[in-house]
Amino acid sequence: MSTTIQVKRGIPRWAAVKLALLSLVIAGTGNLSGCGQVTYDWPDRPAPEPPPPPVDPPVAGPPETAIDKIDLLLAIDNSGSMADKQALLALAVPDLVASLVNPRCIHSTGEAPPVAVRSPNDACPADFRREFEPIKDIHVGIISSSLGGHGASSCPASASASNMDMAHLLARTDERSGANDIPTYLDKGFLAWDPDQKLAGEPGVPDAEDGEADLDTDSDADANDTSLIGQLTHMVKGTGQAGCGFEAQLESVYRFLVDPEPYASIELQDDIAVPTGLDEDILRQRREFLRPSSLLAILLLSDENDCSIREEGRNYLVAETRSSFRLWRPRSECAIDPGDRCCRSCSQNQDGCPVDPTCIGPDGELAKLSPEDDPVNARCWDQKRRFGFDFLYPIARYRRAFTEAQIENRQGELVPNPIFSDLNPGDRDTDIRDPGRVFFAGIVGVPWQDIARQNADGQPDLLRGLDERGEPVGGFKSASELAAPLLDGALDGAISSTWELILGDPARSQPPRDPFMIESMAPRAGSNPITGDAIVPPHEAGWNNLNGREYTVPRGSTREGDLQFACIFPLFEPKDCGGTTEGCDCREAADVTNDSPLCQPAAGNDLADPQPRTATQVNAKAYPGLRELELIRELGPQGIVASVCPRQLADDDAADFGYRPAIGAIVDRLKPALGAEPAP
Repeated sequence: MSTTIQVKRGIPRWAAVKLALLSLVIAGTGNLSGCGQVTYDWPDRPAPEPPPPPVDPPVAGPPETAIDKIDLLLAIDNSGSMADKQALLALAVPDLVASLVNPRCIHSTGEAPPVAVRSPNDACPADFRREFEPIKDIHVGIISSSLGGHGASSCPASASASNMDMAHLLARTDERSGANDIPTYLDKGFLAWDPDQKLAGEPGVPDAEDGEADLDTDSDADANDTSLIGQLTHMVKGTGQAGCGFEAQLESVYRFLVDPEPYASIELQDDIAVPTGLDEDILRQRREFLRPSSLLAILLLSDENDCSIREEGRNYLVAETRSSFRLWRPRSECAIDPGDRCCRSCSQNQDGCPVDPTCIGPDGELAKLSPEDDPVNARCWDQKRRFGFDFLYPIARYRRAFTEAQIENRQGELVPNPIFSDLNPGDRDTDIRDPGRVFFAGIVGVPWQDIARQNADGQPDLLRGLDERGEPVGGFKSASELAAPLLDGALDGAISSTWELILGDPARSQPPRDPFMIESMAPRAGSNPITGDAIVPPHEAGWNNLNGREYTVPRGSTREGDLQFACIFPLFEPKDCGGTTEGCDCREAADVTNDSPLCQPAAGNDLADPQPRTATQVNAKAYPGLRELELIRELGPQGIVASVCPRQLADDDAADFGYRPAIGAIVDRLKPALGAEPAP
C-alpha cells in the first residue's frame, strides 16, 4: 500500500505528514464501526478519566519563514479581587510593547551593555545591532474569564454585564458596560500596531484606516489621536473585577481562538445543557484578529485556579446557586482514593460497585451534602474527591488546541483547528503557523520564590539568579530549567523538577511538594523546600515571606468556602472594606473572626500576631493556579510561567518591580522564534 501526502490549502505541512501517518495506523485496524462515542451527561454515569499527559512535550520545529507579525491575546481574569493585579499588568504594558516593537541594540562582541534607541525606525549605534528585527505588525486583543453560568442560574448579565463577556474582545472603560467605548482598529475590538502605515492607503502616509503608529504619545505620525501604550493600558484596567466567580480562564481562550462552533446560547432540555446556535461575533472577531502566519502569544493573568466547566450534560449543576441548591454526596471510596473506579456521585449509576449506605439520607432519598461540606465558593476545588465527579474540561483539551492541526467539534468529528488554518483564504497571507509559533504564558498563583532562578548562594533571586550557563541574568526559569532536577535541602532529598515542587503529579493525585501550593480550606502544615519558610497556623504568632500565615476560613459569611493562599503581596494603598465595597477581602461579617493575613491588624498589633484584623485590606492574594500550571507544563518549550505575586513594589526602576520579571520571561522565550541570535 502506498500513501500520498497531499498538502491542502489551510493545512500546514507538518500536520499533513502527521495525519498521513495516522491513516497508516487506522488502515491496519480493520472495521472500527460500532465503537460508541463517550459522552458526559452527569449524573447518569461517571466521567472517564482523561488520558494521561504525553511522555514528551510537543517539540516545535523552526519557523519556515521569518516572523514579521504577532497576534497577542491578553486573557485577563475579571472576577473579584483582580483589580490590583490588572493595575500591575497595566504598569507592565510599556515594557511588553517596547520589547517587541523596539528591541534593544546589542554590541557585536558583547563588550558593551545593550542600549535603547528612540523608535523602531532608528538605526543602532556603530558596532551594535538589534536583538531581533522590530515587529511592525501587531494585533493586541483582550478577553476576560467570564462565560456566565454554563447553563446554571449563576452569573446572569442582569447582575453584571461582565458576567457574560463570552470571550468577545473587550475595549471598555466601564466594567459593568456591555459595550466597548475605547477606540480600536476600525472598531474591530483590538489594537493594530502599524508604524509604517501599511494596513491601508499609501504606505508611510497617515490614514485613519491604518493601525496605530504612535507608541506612547500622540503625534502626527498617524490620523489617530491615540497611542498604542495608552490605549492598551486603558483596556487592561477596563477589564474590571465585576465578572463571574466561576472563572473559565482556559475555556475563554479556547472559545475565542479555537472552538469551531462557539455556541450562541445554552438551553436546558430536560435538565440537560445543550449548546445551541453559533456566535457569529466570535467567528468574525477571530477571522479579523488571527493571521495564519503570525506568532501567536497568549498571556493569561489570574489569581485563581481555572474553573472551565464542561458545557454539556448536567455539569452546569456545579455552578448552580439558586434555592440553596447543594450537590449530592460522593461515595465513600472518594475520600480514600479519588481514582477508585467506584468513586462517583451517589446520584450516578452505581452498577459494579457495592451498596454504599452513606448514599441514602435520613429521609430515604439520595443524600446531599450539607452547606458546610458544599460551600458555593469552593465548588471548583478538589471535585472528584468532594463530589465523586469532575465537572471541568480536561487539560488535554487545551494542550491539543495549541499543538494539533485537528480538533473535535460538538459532534465529536475532527475538523481543522483554526489556530493552524487560513481563516481568510482570499488575502495574500497564506503561510500557516506550526506549533513553534504558539506560546502560552501564565502569570498565575505560585510563589515567585518557587520559579525564580537561584543565585550563587542557592537563594531565589530575580536580579542575579543563574541561568543554565551560570550567567547571573535573574528572572524566572525557562522550560528546560523548570524540568531540571533540584535539590531539596529542607527534606534532605531530591525533587525531580520544579514541576514536582509546584504542581505534583495530577494524574496520580500526588500533591505539590511545596505545601503553599496545596489547595485546602483547612490550615496546612510544612515548609517551603526552597526558602525554608514555614507555614504559620492561624492560632500561632509568626509570619512568613510567601503567604504571611494561614487563616480561619469563615463559615456563613461572604468569604464562605475560601481556600488558603499560595502567596500574597502588599497593596500600593490600603483599601477600606467597610460597607459593601466589591473586590475587597476584609469585609466585616457578623459572628466571624477575621484573622486573614490580607487585613491590617488592630491598633497595637503587628502582622505576626494571631489576633483579629480590621476591615482595612493591606495585602493582595493569590491561590494555587494548578490547572494553568498543568497546561504550561504539557506545552513544554511553548509554555511560560510567572508569578502573579510580585517580588517588590517599592522601587519601580528595578528589574524585579511588579510584573517586569514576568514580561521579561515572556519576551526572552519569544526571542528565538523572532530570530534573535544568542548573546555574544
